[in-house]
Amino acid sequence: MAKTAIILGATGATGSELLKLLLDDNRYSALKLFSRSASGISHPKVQEHVVNLFELEKETAAFKADEVYCCIGTTKAKTPDKDTYYKIDHGIPVAAAKLAKQNGIETFVVVSAIGANPNSGIFYVCTKGEMERDILAQGIPKTHLLQPSQIVAERSDRRVMEKIAVGVMKLVNPLLKGGLRKYRSITAHNIAKAMVKLANTNHSQDRIPSDKIQELADGYTGKWMP
Repeated sequence: MAKTAIILGATGATGSELLKLLLDDNRYSALKLFSRSASGISHPKVQEHVVNLFELEKETAAFKADEVYCCIGTTKAKTPDKDTYYKIDHGIPVAAAKLAKQNGIETFVVVSAIGANPNSGIFYVCTKGEMERDILAQGIPKTHLLQPSQIVAERSDRRVMEKIAVGVMKLVNPLLKGGLRKYRSITAHNIAKAMVKLANTNHSQDRIPSDKIQELADGYTGKWMP
């Protein structure tokens, strides 16, 4: 039976790659996009829900599906105000997890970040860690938290320093071996492939470090994946 998936953050770097994969995946008949503005995407599978993501709890009736993919996230540069940053990176994913639990959705896959730790003294690392902790607390049977290192994606607003960092990581990646492999940069496309594979296979690990995300992506075989 074809499935319905919810995507939060479908217009972002990883979310847009995920949407492309699911549009081409015959296991999915409907994709519900929850976002604060219209994506402009027209496709028979797509159902857009333009809502206030800070009040996601009001969308109980519409928030029904077989799976939830959460690609919501911001950066310090885009959101310098810490209160707003926390509402985005913690508040929205956790609210989505609570709705998923309430509506009996048993698969929840979310993009976090490498080093996420609720006990960290670094605000941004701590925020991701608290997000992970509070999502796992919902007890959704199939929960996967992806912890990528630097994400490489085509962005129209990419800044000079980000371009430099991406170039440096291309040179450094081959040198990161063994336990350091998890610090290699990874493309948004490969993160998206790993998300789909996790949702459609049995995988016992809840936290997925960057090197394991890459391995999952390497094993992704598309819509006919067993």
